[in-house]
Amino acid sequence: MPNRSHRSSFVDSALIHVRAGDGGRGSASFRREPFIPHGGPDGGDGGNGGSVILAASSQVSSLRPFVSRPQWRAEHGTAGAKTRKEGRRGADVRLVVPVGTQVVDDASGEVIADLTHEGAEVVAARGGAGGRGNIHFKSSIKQAPDFAEPGRKGEVRDLRLELKLIADAGLVGAPNAGKSSLLAAISAARPKVGDYPFTTLDPELGVALTPAGDRLVVADIPGLIEGAAQGAGLGLRFLRHVERSRVLVYVVDGAADDPFDQLAKVRAEVAAHSADLGRRPSLTVVSKVDLEPVAALRKRMRRRGLLFASARTGEGVPELVAAIHRTVAESPPPAPAVTPAVQLRVRRRRAPAPAVRRQSWGFEVFGDRALQLIERTDLDSQTSFDWFQVQLDRLGITAALEEAGVEAGDTVRIGELEFEYQPG
Repeated sequence: MPNRSHRSSFVDSALIHVRAGDGGRGSASFRREPFIPHGGPDGGDGGNGGSVILAASSQVSSLRPFVSRPQWRAEHGTAGAKTRKEGRRGADVRLVVPVGTQVVDDASGEVIADLTHEGAEVVAARGGAGGRGNIHFKSSIKQAPDFAEPGRKGEVRDLRLELKLIADAGLVGAPNAGKSSLLAAISAARPKVGDYPFTTLDPELGVALTPAGDRLVVADIPGLIEGAAQGAGLGLRFLRHVERSRVLVYVVDGAADDPFDQLAKVRAEVAAHSADLGRRPSLTVVSKVDLEPVAALRKRMRRRGLLFASARTGEGVPELVAAIHRTVAESPPPAPAVTPAVQLRVRRRRAPAPAVRRQSWGFEVFGDRALQLIERTDLDSQTSFDWFQVQLDRLGITAALEEAGVEAGDTVRIGELEFEYQPG
């Protein structure tokens, strides 16, 4: 009987919460030296916050560490100091994931990155920029600005990590079709083998060698049952592991009551999961040819391209490996889901102009640029607030408020900041 207490060390999905570091506060200091009573501003910038980076490595094979530890936080940048000293940049957090990991924004469903090769990486949450020191706010009008910017907040995201094995060929078939036994026969892999359905609970990888010494990475996918494309028997989880396989090898249990009806059902589930996957180059191998009924089936079969093999005796195994090698060589790799991640970075898109909405209590301003202005303003400083009002004009927020009908004394809210509107 199956081992009901089986707990796999292989984990192919995880939900993590990542928080980049905030930028350090800029310094509002003034040069103080003997005989220089009015030395002017010399506050340095705050350091940028650390980022959260995901990097792919073949040295890890499971996402299990992210199940036991789903929260990750990068270091904040430190504050700037006098004499124009910049704050220290916060340390990045670098998370190592298996090659083949897809990174998905859990809120939007957007695929951020597809880490399909060794060393591919993506900035999953970017650290906040350090605040500018008061030296940046000196002008002909304001010679001694006594304020500096706070640092910006780092990005916060919930990410879904999904591992999709990368193999030259994927063995696909019904439960107990003999896939695990064939993988063991053609490679050094030692998957769990048994005479009951669902012996294989997790995908397995093996490396087969051709007589010429060429390597073939072959994946054994747990058995698919009818309805797998809709999730029956963890089918969706299993099917995604063949999405990256260049060739599919359909394994048919030759001793089944109707082997080719079984094959048709498995093919239908693969096609229902993905039309592209259903059109993927493929081979069909009938297993257990060492059994008399299967040997008899081979004698009367005239289907072109059909292979027969026995994992127990090794009959037909060299021919199977040669056929897989030939088909892989003739087949193009599957198209990646997104641009290769080594070239991909999460970029800040130019924020749209702020929008104003009339509310029962006053006027509310929306938009990333308005919220970023709040982040950059030291609201405890009157001179910083004066600068803030100038920026309202520069960003077009004042004009948008007036177009919406704001009048003196009306309440205006931007994010968590609420103030009374007074025209300049």
